[in-house]
Amino acid sequence: MRRLIIDQDIRPMSEFRSGVASFIKQVHETKRPLVITQHGKGVGVLLDVAEYEAMRDKIELLEDIQTSITQLNEEKGISHKEAKNTVLARLEK
Repeated sequence: MRRLIIDQDIRPMSEFRSGVASFIKQVHETKRPLVITQHGKGVGVLLDVAEYEAMRDKIELLEDIQTSITQLNEEKGISHKEAKNTVLARLEK
C-alpha cells in the first residue's frame, strides 16, 4: 500500500458523500487509502480491494510467524529433520 498524502487522502464525510464515485476512482488509481473524517476525527478508511487483500495476507503471515515464535519459546517446536520426515511420510500416502 502506498503512503498516505495528507492533503489529498484525508477528506471530511460531507465531501466524501458528494463525490463518492470520484473518491473510489482515486483510491483505485493511486492505491492509497482515503481517510474519512467527521467533526475533525477519523471515522473510516476506504481501500482498494487488491490493497486490502494484500494487507490481510500480510497480517495473516505475521500472525503465523508470531504463533511459530511463541511455540518455539514454549519448546513446542520440532526439529527440521522430524518435520521433514513427517511431511515426506504424508506425501507417500
